[in-house]
Amino acid sequence: MTTPAASPNPAPVAIGFLAVMQDPSGWLGGYLVTNGWGRPLEFRLTSSVQPNRVQTALYGATLLEYLHADVIGKTLVEKTGTKPDLIVTDSPPALGLRARIEIPVISLALQTGTLAETVSLTHPRSAAPVYLPLRFEADRPAIARLLDRVDPAVDLAEPFARIREAVGEARKMGVTNRAA
Repeated sequence: MTTPAASPNPAPVAIGFLAVMQDPSGWLGGYLVTNGWGRPLEFRLTSSVQPNRVQTALYGATLLEYLHADVIGKTLVEKTGTKPDLIVTDSPPALGLRARIEIPVISLALQTGTLAETVSLTHPRSAAPVYLPLRFEADRPAIARLLDRVDPAVDLAEPFARIREAVGEARKMGVTNRAA
């Protein structure tokens, strides 16, 4: 009996990179979807979102997750035409996005006290551990398989520098694509 040979060309993979940044006027998001080689497929950004005092009082400790996951992250993902297989964020509060969509979400950074219920995952595509919500630990094998399909030359942290640069350039040009 022969075993099937591994496919030399794995199925294409699309990765969404979600960056959430704070500036003096509020929070804004940049979202870049790339192919498995790190080449851009689609880019979107939001204008600044500033919670008012009533929202700040009502959301309390959940305000950052609400802003990062619901207002910025979910809106950007829904308005983007290219559906990613995996979303990578540099904003730990955006991990809450996983509970709102059917796409695995991982974070490159875990800030102390940001989101206690996470589990780490190491993979050669990231120099540092990545984190996923403990509640969605069952995503771990699928995430590993998706990351295996990403070109080995791609570092998951690198697209965030491109997003920040593109957001800066777009703001200089006065481009605002109100997605949130």
